[in-house]
Amino acid sequence: MNSATDTALKASSPATLAQSVNTGNAGNAEPRATRVYEINPLYDSRWEAFIDNHPRSSVFHSAKWLKALETTYGYDPFVVTTCPPDAALTDGVVFCKVKSWLSGWRLVSMPFSDHCEPLVNNSNILDDLLLYVQRQVNGGEFKYVEIRPISSEPGSKSGMGRSIVYSFHSLDLRKREQELFHKFHKDCVQRKIRRAEREKLHYEEGNSEFLLQKFYKLLVITRRRQFLPPQPLSWFRRLIDAFGEDLQIRVATKDDLPVASILTLSHKKSIVYKYGCSDARFHRWGGMAFLFWNAIQAAKDKGCEQFEMGRSDKGNLGLISFKEHWGAIGTDLSYWKYPHKPGAAADGWHKNVLQRLMPVIPDSALRTVGRLFYKHIG
Repeated sequence: MNSATDTALKASSPATLAQSVNTGNAGNAEPRATRVYEINPLYDSRWEAFIDNHPRSSVFHSAKWLKALETTYGYDPFVVTTCPPDAALTDGVVFCKVKSWLSGWRLVSMPFSDHCEPLVNNSNILDDLLLYVQRQVNGGEFKYVEIRPISSEPGSKSGMGRSIVYSFHSLDLRKREQELFHKFHKDCVQRKIRRAEREKLHYEEGNSEFLLQKFYKLLVITRRRQFLPPQPLSWFRRLIDAFGEDLQIRVATKDDLPVASILTLSHKKSIVYKYGCSDARFHRWGGMAFLFWNAIQAAKDKGCEQFEMGRSDKGNLGLISFKEHWGAIGTDLSYWKYPHKPGAAADGWHKNVLQRLMPVIPDSALRTVGRLFYKHIG
Protein backbone atom coordinates (compact mmCIF):
# COMPACT_ATOMS: atom_id res chain seq x y z
CA MET A 1 0.00 0.00 0.00
CA ASN A 2 1.19 3.57 -0.67
CA SER A 3 1.01 6.48 1.76
CA ALA A 4 -2.47 7.42 0.55
CA THR A 5 -3.89 4.15 1.78
CA ASP A 6 -6.05 4.29 4.89
CA THR A 7 -6.58 0.75 6.17
CA ALA A 8 -9.20 -0.27 8.70
CA LEU A 9 -10.05 -3.84 9.62
CA LYS A 10 -13.61 -4.32 10.75
CA ALA A 11 -14.46 -7.21 13.13
CA SER A 12 -12.87 -10.64 13.04
CA SER A 13 -15.36 -13.07 11.45
CA PRO A 14 -15.19 -13.90 7.72
CA ALA A 15 -18.74 -12.58 7.29
CA THR A 16 -17.89 -9.06 8.40
CA LEU A 17 -14.19 -8.72 7.62
CA ALA A 18 -13.73 -5.63 5.47
CA GLN A 19 -10.90 -3.40 4.38
CA SER A 20 -11.34 0.20 3.37
CA VAL A 21 -8.96 2.37 1.40
CA ASN A 22 -8.91 5.74 -0.24
CA THR A 23 -8.50 5.21 -3.95
CA GLY A 24 -6.22 7.22 -6.14
CA ASN A 25 -3.26 6.96 -8.45
CA ALA A 26 0.14 6.58 -6.88
CA GLY A 27 1.83 9.95 -6.52
CA ASN A 28 -1.34 12.02 -6.21
CA ALA A 29 -1.05 14.64 -3.50
CA GLU A 30 -4.68 14.18 -2.47
CA PRO A 31 -6.36 10.77 -2.27
CA ARG A 32 -9.78 10.21 -3.80
CA ALA A 33 -12.77 10.27 -1.47
CA THR A 34 -14.15 6.86 -2.41
CA ARG A 35 -13.61 4.14 0.18
CA VAL A 36 -13.42 0.53 -0.95
CA TYR A 37 -14.19 -2.50 1.19
CA GLU A 38 -13.37 -6.17 0.69
CA ILE A 39 -15.86 -8.83 1.71
CA ASN A 40 -15.95 -12.61 1.46
CA PRO A 41 -19.02 -13.52 -0.65
CA LEU A 42 -19.13 -17.05 0.79
CA TYR A 43 -19.69 -15.75 4.33
CA ASP A 44 -21.31 -12.35 3.91
CA SER A 45 -25.05 -12.96 3.50
CA ARG A 46 -25.48 -9.58 1.81
CA TRP A 47 -23.86 -10.92 -1.37
CA GLU A 48 -26.52 -13.55 -2.17
CA ALA A 49 -29.31 -11.10 -1.35
CA PHE A 50 -27.65 -8.53 -3.63
CA ILE A 51 -27.24 -10.79 -6.66
CA ASP A 52 -30.72 -12.30 -6.22
CA ASN A 53 -32.17 -8.84 -6.80
CA HIS A 54 -29.69 -7.39 -9.27
CA PRO A 55 -30.96 -7.41 -12.88
CA ARG A 56 -27.48 -8.00 -14.37
CA SER A 57 -26.31 -10.78 -12.06
CA SER A 58 -25.60 -14.21 -13.50
CA VAL A 59 -24.89 -17.74 -12.36
CA PHE A 60 -21.19 -16.83 -12.32
CA HIS A 61 -21.78 -14.36 -9.48
CA SER A 62 -23.53 -16.94 -7.32
CA ALA A 63 -22.10 -18.34 -4.10
CA LYS A 64 -22.75 -21.79 -5.57
CA TRP A 65 -20.32 -21.15 -8.43
CA LEU A 66 -17.78 -19.48 -6.15
CA LYS A 67 -17.91 -22.35 -3.66
CA ALA A 68 -17.26 -24.92 -6.41
CA LEU A 69 -14.25 -22.89 -7.60
CA GLU A 70 -12.87 -22.65 -4.08
CA THR A 71 -13.30 -26.31 -3.11
CA THR A 72 -12.05 -27.71 -6.45
CA TYR A 73 -9.19 -25.39 -7.36
CA GLY A 74 -8.40 -23.52 -4.15
CA TYR A 75 -9.26 -20.11 -5.60
CA ASP A 76 -10.03 -17.48 -2.93
CA PRO A 77 -13.09 -15.35 -3.85
CA PHE A 78 -13.53 -11.77 -2.68
CA VAL A 79 -15.75 -8.83 -3.56
CA VAL A 80 -14.76 -5.18 -3.68
CA THR A 81 -17.54 -2.71 -2.93
CA THR A 82 -18.06 0.88 -1.83
CA CYS A 83 -20.57 -0.28 0.82
CA PRO A 84 -19.42 -0.46 4.45
CA PRO A 85 -20.06 -3.59 6.55
CA ASP A 86 -23.17 -2.17 8.24
CA ALA A 87 -24.93 -1.17 4.98
CA ALA A 88 -26.82 -3.10 2.32
CA LEU A 89 -24.82 -3.76 -0.84
CA THR A 90 -25.53 -1.52 -3.81
CA ASP A 91 -22.45 -2.39 -5.87
CA GLY A 92 -19.72 -5.00 -6.09
CA VAL A 93 -17.17 -6.65 -8.35
CA VAL A 94 -16.27 -10.26 -7.55
CA PHE A 95 -12.80 -11.73 -8.15
CA CYS A 96 -10.89 -14.90 -7.44
CA LYS A 97 -7.26 -15.02 -6.42
CA VAL A 98 -5.67 -17.56 -8.76
CA LYS A 99 -2.33 -18.56 -7.24
CA SER A 100 -0.30 -20.79 -9.53
CA TRP A 101 3.38 -21.63 -9.49
CA LEU A 102 3.04 -22.60 -13.16
CA SER A 103 1.11 -19.70 -14.71
CA GLY A 104 1.55 -16.99 -12.08
CA TRP A 105 -0.66 -15.24 -9.53
CA ARG A 106 -3.53 -13.17 -10.90
CA LEU A 107 -6.92 -11.65 -10.06
CA VAL A 108 -9.70 -12.88 -12.34
CA SER A 109 -13.39 -12.02 -12.51
CA MET A 110 -14.22 -14.93 -12.88
CA PRO A 111 -12.16 -18.09 -13.63
CA PHE A 112 -13.79 -20.66 -15.95
CA SER A 113 -16.72 -18.26 -16.40
CA ASP A 114 -17.86 -17.09 -19.81
CA HIS A 115 -18.63 -13.65 -18.42
CA CYS A 116 -19.00 -11.81 -15.11
CA GLU A 117 -20.55 -8.37 -15.20
CA PRO A 118 -19.30 -5.77 -12.68
CA LEU A 119 -22.43 -4.96 -10.67
CA VAL A 120 -21.96 -1.21 -10.35
CA ASN A 121 -24.15 1.84 -10.85
CA ASN A 122 -21.79 3.90 -12.98
CA SER A 123 -18.40 3.85 -14.68
CA ASN A 124 -16.75 6.02 -12.02
CA ILE A 125 -17.47 3.46 -9.31
CA LEU A 126 -16.19 0.68 -11.57
CA ASP A 127 -12.94 2.56 -12.17
CA ASP A 128 -12.50 3.20 -8.44
CA LEU A 129 -12.95 -0.49 -7.64
CA LEU A 130 -10.55 -1.49 -10.41
CA LEU A 131 -7.93 1.01 -9.25
CA TYR A 132 -8.14 -0.57 -5.82
CA VAL A 133 -7.44 -4.13 -6.98
CA GLN A 134 -4.73 -2.91 -9.34
CA ARG A 135 -2.69 -1.87 -6.30
CA GLN A 136 -2.03 -5.56 -5.69
CA VAL A 137 -0.58 -5.81 -9.20
CA ASN A 138 1.47 -2.64 -8.82
CA GLY A 139 2.79 -4.00 -5.53
CA GLY A 140 4.09 -7.10 -7.29
CA GLU A 141 1.81 -9.67 -5.61
CA PHE A 142 -0.15 -10.50 -8.78
CA LYS A 143 0.72 -10.48 -12.50
CA TYR A 144 -2.49 -8.91 -13.76
CA VAL A 145 -6.18 -8.18 -13.20
CA GLU A 146 -8.76 -9.51 -15.67
CA ILE A 147 -12.47 -8.74 -15.93
CA ARG A 148 -15.05 -10.28 -18.27
CA PRO A 149 -17.97 -7.86 -18.52
CA ILE A 150 -20.85 -8.71 -20.83
CA SER A 151 -22.05 -5.14 -21.35
CA SER A 152 -20.06 -2.51 -19.42
CA GLU A 153 -16.57 -1.22 -20.19
CA PRO A 154 -13.89 0.17 -17.85
CA GLY A 155 -12.97 3.81 -18.32
CA SER A 156 -9.66 5.04 -19.68
CA LYS A 157 -8.48 6.13 -16.22
CA SER A 158 -8.59 2.50 -15.07
CA GLY A 159 -5.67 1.58 -17.33
CA MET A 160 -7.48 -1.58 -18.46
CA GLY A 161 -7.09 -2.71 -22.08
CA ARG A 162 -9.13 -5.08 -24.23
CA SER A 163 -7.19 -8.36 -24.39
CA ILE A 164 -9.47 -10.67 -26.40
CA VAL A 165 -12.92 -10.57 -27.99
CA TYR A 166 -15.30 -13.53 -28.19
CA SER A 167 -18.75 -14.01 -29.64
CA PHE A 168 -21.49 -14.58 -27.07
CA HIS A 169 -24.91 -16.00 -27.99
CA SER A 170 -28.21 -16.03 -26.17
CA LEU A 171 -31.67 -17.26 -27.20
CA ASP A 172 -34.81 -15.36 -26.17
CA LEU A 173 -37.26 -17.91 -24.73
CA ARG A 174 -40.21 -15.56 -24.31
CA LYS A 175 -41.78 -16.72 -27.58
CA ARG A 176 -44.21 -19.62 -27.71
CA GLU A 177 -42.61 -23.09 -28.06
CA GLN A 178 -43.85 -23.73 -31.57
CA GLU A 179 -42.82 -20.25 -32.67
CA LEU A 180 -39.32 -20.97 -31.38
CA PHE A 181 -39.20 -24.30 -33.22
CA HIS A 182 -40.26 -22.78 -36.56
CA LYS A 183 -37.45 -20.20 -36.23
CA PHE A 184 -34.83 -22.97 -36.08
CA HIS A 185 -32.84 -23.65 -39.23
CA LYS A 186 -34.80 -26.27 -41.15
CA ASP A 187 -31.83 -28.41 -42.27
CA CYS A 188 -29.32 -27.86 -39.45
CA VAL A 189 -31.71 -28.00 -36.49
CA GLN A 190 -35.28 -29.08 -37.28
CA ARG A 191 -34.22 -31.98 -39.49
CA LYS A 192 -31.69 -33.21 -36.90
CA ILE A 193 -34.30 -33.16 -34.13
CA ARG A 194 -36.62 -35.22 -36.31
CA ARG A 195 -33.78 -37.60 -37.16
CA ALA A 196 -33.09 -38.15 -33.45
CA GLU A 197 -36.78 -38.93 -32.92
CA ARG A 198 -36.80 -41.41 -35.81
CA GLU A 199 -33.68 -43.08 -34.43
CA LYS A 200 -35.55 -43.36 -31.12
CA LEU A 201 -32.76 -41.79 -29.11
CA HIS A 202 -33.41 -42.19 -25.41
CA TYR A 203 -33.38 -39.03 -23.29
CA GLU A 204 -32.26 -38.87 -19.66
CA GLU A 205 -31.81 -35.92 -17.34
CA GLY A 206 -30.76 -35.43 -13.73
CA ASN A 207 -27.58 -35.02 -11.67
CA SER A 208 -26.89 -38.57 -10.47
CA GLU A 209 -23.46 -40.17 -10.38
CA PHE A 210 -24.74 -42.59 -13.05
CA LEU A 211 -25.47 -39.76 -15.50
CA LEU A 212 -22.25 -37.94 -14.52
CA GLN A 213 -20.21 -40.99 -15.53
CA LYS A 214 -21.93 -41.12 -18.93
CA PHE A 215 -21.32 -37.41 -19.41
CA TYR A 216 -17.69 -37.63 -18.34
CA LYS A 217 -16.89 -40.52 -20.65
CA LEU A 218 -18.14 -38.45 -23.58
CA LEU A 219 -16.28 -35.40 -22.28
CA VAL A 220 -12.95 -37.25 -22.36
CA ILE A 221 -13.67 -38.30 -25.97
CA THR A 222 -14.55 -34.73 -26.95
CA ARG A 223 -11.62 -33.05 -25.23
CA ARG A 224 -9.22 -35.48 -26.88
CA ARG A 225 -10.76 -34.53 -30.23
CA GLN A 226 -10.11 -30.88 -29.35
CA PHE A 227 -6.49 -31.59 -28.25
CA LEU A 228 -7.31 -30.64 -24.65
CA PRO A 229 -7.41 -32.50 -21.34
CA PRO A 230 -10.81 -32.90 -19.63
CA GLN A 231 -11.76 -30.91 -16.59
CA PRO A 232 -11.26 -32.96 -13.40
CA LEU A 233 -14.18 -35.17 -12.43
CA SER A 234 -14.09 -33.56 -8.98
CA TRP A 235 -15.07 -30.21 -10.56
CA PHE A 236 -18.37 -31.63 -11.78
CA ARG A 237 -19.04 -33.38 -8.47
CA ARG A 238 -18.49 -30.09 -6.63
CA LEU A 239 -20.81 -28.31 -9.05
CA ILE A 240 -23.50 -30.93 -8.39
CA ASP A 241 -23.00 -30.55 -4.63
CA ALA A 242 -23.30 -26.78 -4.90
CA PHE A 243 -26.17 -26.44 -7.40
CA GLY A 244 -28.31 -29.47 -6.65
CA GLU A 245 -31.39 -29.50 -8.91
CA ASP A 246 -30.24 -26.28 -10.59
CA LEU A 247 -27.66 -28.42 -12.40
CA GLN A 248 -28.93 -30.87 -14.99
CA ILE A 249 -26.99 -33.41 -17.03
CA ARG A 250 -28.81 -34.43 -20.19
CA VAL A 251 -27.77 -37.58 -22.03
CA ALA A 252 -28.90 -39.02 -25.37
CA THR A 253 -28.35 -42.76 -25.82
CA LYS A 254 -28.93 -45.23 -28.65
CA ASP A 255 -29.30 -48.87 -27.61
CA ASP A 256 -27.71 -48.05 -24.21
CA LEU A 257 -24.77 -46.32 -25.92
CA PRO A 258 -24.30 -42.66 -24.86
CA VAL A 259 -23.88 -40.53 -27.99
CA ALA A 260 -24.19 -36.95 -26.69
CA SER A 261 -24.52 -35.04 -23.42
CA ILE A 262 -24.84 -31.47 -22.18
CA LEU A 263 -24.64 -29.86 -18.73
CA THR A 264 -26.76 -26.82 -17.90
CA LEU A 265 -27.05 -24.51 -14.90
CA SER A 266 -30.13 -22.53 -13.86
CA HIS A 267 -30.10 -19.07 -12.31
CA LYS A 268 -33.19 -16.93 -11.81
CA LYS A 269 -34.85 -16.62 -15.27
CA SER A 270 -31.90 -18.02 -17.24
CA ILE A 271 -30.64 -21.46 -18.17
CA VAL A 272 -26.94 -21.63 -19.04
CA TYR A 273 -25.43 -24.20 -21.42
CA LYS A 274 -21.99 -24.72 -19.87
CA TYR A 275 -20.56 -28.01 -21.18
CA GLY A 276 -21.31 -30.25 -24.13
CA CYS A 277 -19.74 -33.43 -25.43
CA SER A 278 -20.44 -36.14 -27.98
CA ASP A 279 -19.10 -39.13 -29.87
CA ALA A 280 -18.35 -37.88 -33.39
CA ARG A 281 -19.10 -41.31 -34.86
CA PHE A 282 -22.77 -40.77 -34.17
CA HIS A 283 -23.27 -37.10 -35.01
CA ARG A 284 -25.54 -38.09 -37.89
CA TRP A 285 -28.19 -39.17 -35.37
CA GLY A 286 -28.75 -35.59 -34.21
CA GLY A 287 -28.02 -36.18 -30.53
CA MET A 288 -26.88 -32.64 -29.69
CA ALA A 289 -29.86 -31.01 -31.41
CA PHE A 290 -32.13 -33.46 -29.57
CA LEU A 291 -30.63 -32.48 -26.21
CA PHE A 292 -30.74 -28.73 -26.87
CA TRP A 293 -34.41 -28.96 -27.84
CA ASN A 294 -35.22 -30.89 -24.67
CA ALA A 295 -33.28 -28.35 -22.58
CA ILE A 296 -35.18 -25.47 -24.22
CA GLN A 297 -38.52 -27.16 -23.54
CA ALA A 298 -37.56 -27.79 -19.91
CA ALA A 299 -36.48 -24.16 -19.54
CA LYS A 300 -39.79 -22.97 -20.95
CA ASP A 301 -41.65 -25.18 -18.46
CA LYS A 302 -39.70 -23.56 -15.60
CA GLY A 303 -40.55 -20.08 -16.81
CA CYS A 304 -37.05 -19.20 -17.99
CA GLU A 305 -36.76 -16.28 -20.38
CA GLN A 306 -33.19 -16.71 -21.64
CA PHE A 307 -31.07 -19.62 -22.82
CA GLU A 308 -27.37 -18.71 -22.70
CA MET A 309 -25.36 -20.62 -25.28
CA GLY A 310 -22.01 -19.32 -24.11
CA ARG A 311 -18.95 -17.82 -25.75
CA SER A 312 -17.23 -18.85 -28.98
CA ASP A 313 -13.81 -18.02 -30.39
CA LYS A 314 -14.23 -15.52 -33.21
CA GLY A 315 -12.46 -17.92 -35.55
CA ASN A 316 -14.74 -20.87 -34.72
CA LEU A 317 -17.26 -20.16 -37.46
CA GLY A 318 -18.79 -23.63 -37.22
CA LEU A 319 -19.72 -23.18 -33.56
CA ILE A 320 -21.01 -19.66 -34.18
CA SER A 321 -23.18 -20.94 -37.05
CA PHE A 322 -24.50 -23.77 -34.87
CA LYS A 323 -25.75 -21.26 -32.28
CA GLU A 324 -27.19 -18.88 -34.85
CA HIS A 325 -29.12 -21.75 -36.48
CA TRP A 326 -31.15 -21.88 -33.26
CA GLY A 327 -32.05 -18.21 -33.59
CA ALA A 328 -29.59 -17.12 -30.88
CA ILE A 329 -28.41 -13.52 -31.09
CA GLY A 330 -24.67 -12.93 -30.98
CA THR A 331 -22.82 -10.01 -29.42
CA ASP A 332 -19.16 -9.22 -28.82
CA LEU A 333 -17.81 -10.24 -25.42
CA SER A 334 -14.58 -8.44 -24.48
CA TYR A 335 -12.12 -9.45 -21.77
CA TRP A 336 -10.05 -6.64 -20.23
CA LYS A 337 -6.65 -6.76 -18.52
CA TYR A 338 -4.39 -4.58 -16.45
CA PRO A 339 -1.61 -4.02 -17.22
CA HIS A 340 -2.56 -3.91 -20.87
CA LYS A 341 0.14 -5.12 -23.28
CA PRO A 342 -0.95 -4.40 -26.88
CA GLY A 343 0.16 -7.00 -29.37
CA ALA A 344 1.19 -9.53 -26.72
CA ALA A 345 1.21 -12.98 -28.28
CA ALA A 346 -0.76 -15.80 -26.71
CA ASP A 347 1.31 -18.48 -25.07
CA GLY A 348 0.58 -21.56 -27.17
CA TRP A 349 3.35 -23.92 -26.13
CA HIS A 350 0.95 -26.13 -24.16
CA LYS A 351 -1.29 -26.56 -27.22
CA ASN A 352 1.63 -27.79 -29.31
CA VAL A 353 2.59 -30.28 -26.61
CA LEU A 354 -0.98 -31.55 -26.25
CA GLN A 355 -1.42 -31.96 -30.01
CA ARG A 356 1.56 -34.30 -30.01
CA LEU A 357 0.39 -36.24 -26.96
CA MET A 358 -3.29 -36.68 -27.80
CA PRO A 359 -2.94 -39.57 -30.31
CA VAL A 360 -0.89 -41.72 -27.90
CA ILE A 361 -1.83 -40.81 -24.34
CA PRO A 362 -4.33 -43.23 -22.66
CA ASP A 363 -7.58 -41.94 -21.14
CA SER A 364 -6.35 -42.48 -17.58
CA ALA A 365 -3.29 -40.32 -18.20
CA LEU A 366 -5.39 -37.69 -19.97
CA ARG A 367 -7.63 -37.42 -16.91
CA THR A 368 -4.55 -37.08 -14.70
CA VAL A 369 -3.26 -34.20 -16.85
CA GLY A 370 -6.59 -32.42 -16.42
CA ARG A 371 -6.67 -33.02 -12.67
CA LEU A 372 -3.13 -31.69 -12.19
CA PHE A 373 -3.10 -28.69 -14.49
CA TYR A 374 -6.62 -27.24 -14.76
CA LYS A 375 -6.21 -25.17 -11.61
CA HIS A 376 -3.32 -23.35 -13.29
CA ILE A 377 -5.35 -22.05 -16.26
CA GLY A 378 -8.45 -20.52 -14.65
